[in-house]
Amino acid sequence: MDERKRSLRKEIVRLALPIALQQFMTALVGACDAIMLGKLSQDAMSAVSLATQVTFVFNLFMFAFMAGENMFVAQYYGKGDYTGISQVFSLVTKICGCIAVVFLAGTLFFPEQLMRILTNEETLIVLGSEYLRVIGISYVFSGIAQIFLAIMKNCGAVNMSTLINGVMVILNIALNAVFIFGLSGFPKMGIKGAALATVLATVVQFLWSVGYVLCRIRAVKFSLRSCEKKLFGRFWQKTVPLLINNLAWGIGFSMYSVIMGHLGTDAVAANGIANISKNLVVCFCLGLGNAGSIIVGNRLGADRLQEAKEVGETLTKTAIIAGIVSGLVLIALSPFITKMVDLTPTARGYLQKMLLISSYYIAGKSVNCMTIGGIFAAGGDSKFGMLCDSVTLWCIIVPLGCICAFILKLPVMVVYFVLNLDEIIKLPVVYKHYKKYKWIKNLT
Repeated sequence: MDERKRSLRKEIVRLALPIALQQFMTALVGACDAIMLGKLSQDAMSAVSLATQVTFVFNLFMFAFMAGENMFVAQYYGKGDYTGISQVFSLVTKICGCIAVVFLAGTLFFPEQLMRILTNEETLIVLGSEYLRVIGISYVFSGIAQIFLAIMKNCGAVNMSTLINGVMVILNIALNAVFIFGLSGFPKMGIKGAALATVLATVVQFLWSVGYVLCRIRAVKFSLRSCEKKLFGRFWQKTVPLLINNLAWGIGFSMYSVIMGHLGTDAVAANGIANISKNLVVCFCLGLGNAGSIIVGNRLGADRLQEAKEVGETLTKTAIIAGIVSGLVLIALSPFITKMVDLTPTARGYLQKMLLISSYYIAGKSVNCMTIGGIFAAGGDSKFGMLCDSVTLWCIIVPLGCICAFILKLPVMVVYFVLNLDEIIKLPVVYKHYKKYKWIKNLT
């Protein structure tokens, strides 16, 4: 047993660290965007923080289908069935490509309308629309690239996927500086420069990830033909609840930005920096959740059900510890974060309190990410997450937030506190469901 535990710890570290690093690097781009744009103006930074909510919703679709892909691919990989992997991979690539084109059209033709959903500040609408018209081009490249990177993670090429993401992030940050500020002879492009940098970086990510899978993971093949009818039905049966869950949670989460977006530019700026800070600190917890899905899925696919149950216990305990530590790290870093960005005194005061509130949010997020997004999803138990997130956000948090902000007109920090209660509220229900062990299923 001791040897098995040591082996599991090594497996967790081997998978979680590279995935966490990828999450961190992605969040780092957002942080660098905020810092650089903040040097231009607080309005530029606030506008982009709101405009990226469109990208966030796009990623919800991508993450849902990637989770469906991971659910099946992890189990097929544990079983050694590359035909099944290829069919799922081809199906998800075609779906995500179509979704990317729809979002591209939306940002090209309706950017002002999208921004008006997020804020009533005319300055932010104009600046955010400029950003959306350019950033939409990246959706096609990043959407397809993420599917190929997910295949790499599930088929043992985690380190290579981390390298690709790392190069993309470094390139993105470097191009940000060049295009935003007009370095090396390039014109100063401001907000449009930040978007263009992301587009070029995602093109590189797309070409590299597609080339690697086609040349190095040859057992996995892309096909335009339809997959088996039985697999097609099972995939949609398990993935639709994930999609609804992601959209219910994600659009609800975006409603937080909509609510804050109507409380003034200071609240928008502080909330944008607080979200970026949370995203940076919570990366290891998200990496653990992703690793947990792969580890548990491999064992379920190999029909080692009792071992999957034991692994789930270890992963959940690890997530609790990681969440507490991450929350404490955010508290420790908060004095440095508030000094790094150029904000008005009012916005800076908001940010200090928001970072403190975010620390308990991260602790709950870590556990829910491991259980709902990792362990439950690995066994195809996706309906619970859909119901849990939908009820928590749309029946409790969003209505309460709207009442506090627009009817009672409570202070900004009271509204922010209420909006960050969702992950804590879910914990008792999630724990009770976990103990039912409905997630212990072989889907293959």
